Amino acid sequence: MPDPTVKDVLTSDHHELYDTLTARRYFAKFGTISGHLGRVAAELENEGKLTRTEARVLGRYLMAVAGTFRALSNKYLMTGRGEGAPRLTIDRHESGFPVAQELMIMAVDAQQAAKHLAGMPSEAELKDRMIRQIVGDLTIPTALQFALSQRYYYEALLAGGIFWARNDPDAQWVRDLGERRHFLVHWAVWDTQANLPVVYLMDLEDSGRKPLPTDAYRWPQAQAALMAQSVGGLKLLTIATGFDKDFDDLHPKRLRRIILGPMYSASFTLQSGPISMVLQGAKAPEGEDWALVWTVEDLVSDREEAVKDGWFSSSLRQVYRLDPIAGAEIGATRQDRMIILPERPYQVLVEQNPAGLRGYRKFVVGAGGRLIPTL
Repeated sequence: MPDPTVKDVLTSDHHELYDTLTARRYFAKFGTISGHLGRVAAELENEGKLTRTEARVLGRYLMAVAGTFRALSNKYLMTGRGEGAPRLTIDRHESGFPVAQELMIMAVDAQQAAKHLAGMPSEAELKDRMIRQIVGDLTIPTALQFALSQRYYYEALLAGGIFWARNDPDAQWVRDLGERRHFLVHWAVWDTQANLPVVYLMDLEDSGRKPLPTDAYRWPQAQAALMAQSVGGLKLLTIATGFDKDFDDLHPKRLRRIILGPMYSASFTLQSGPISMVLQGAKAPEGEDWALVWTVEDLVSDREEAVKDGWFSSSLRQVYRLDPIAGAEIGATRQDRMIILPERPYQVLVEQNPAGLRGYRKFVVGAGGRLIPTL
């Protein structure tokens, strides 16, 4: 028989948004949060923690996350209204984001988007039919509203700019370093374990004969290797050393993992620990009862060493610098945590000053949506 404890955990973690107002409040909240993420990236660039190229690359992924939420908001616009209207499933424990299955279904829908749109009435025709039903039949055109929402959904998928469950590696040339080329390789996934969007940035030196992105032999292999290792449970040290060993002429000098989330909200998530006390104490109005955590794991190469890989041959390998205290545990040079939250929860956070959140860099959303970084 199935373990009832496991079943209870799964049921409590994953939650359907079952009515129209709840779903719309959820998407409105993420619409607000998404608008602040780009400002955080810009602030990190101003502080020198991201280069201009890195900030632009990260900014595209942040815009894609916003695009995913806009597309899903159209898909679930009629939640709770009419038969067959779908319901969004979110992970309300240590995530706050939609479950990964939602992204997988969206990728399948995108493959059929053009076909769906070709078989649907145009936006103008659907609106004309709505007016006719309202005026002529004096009834609410729920079915037509649902059809229009689905049309908007498929149009968003066809337009692109979406953060998919898999966002395969791309390479941005940075500069030439003598006989090597420096690339910023970047990719992203919707972590299926944590149900969170995760972005990877790798500073890579290429000593191959051909530039990596135009090498029909190495580039597909490198892409496949990176995607296969893009699992949240793997340490950066494991990913980088494995890649370094597999490709003799590719030298990963730095690897960063940026985890966007969890999102905590008194309205939508189940939280424990200090963040629970902060949100509970804030008693903030709708739209201001949230906090978003942003984690950056960073692994930096300290030096390069020649290692024998045969009787008469050797290869260059990276020796990575680990955090002197928690390096073995986190498998990285350092780990930085940030939290973005509105003014009222921040005031309560300052008053309570919980030990568990003292090491977090705070970004406060002030009046008019102004982002205020704190020291």
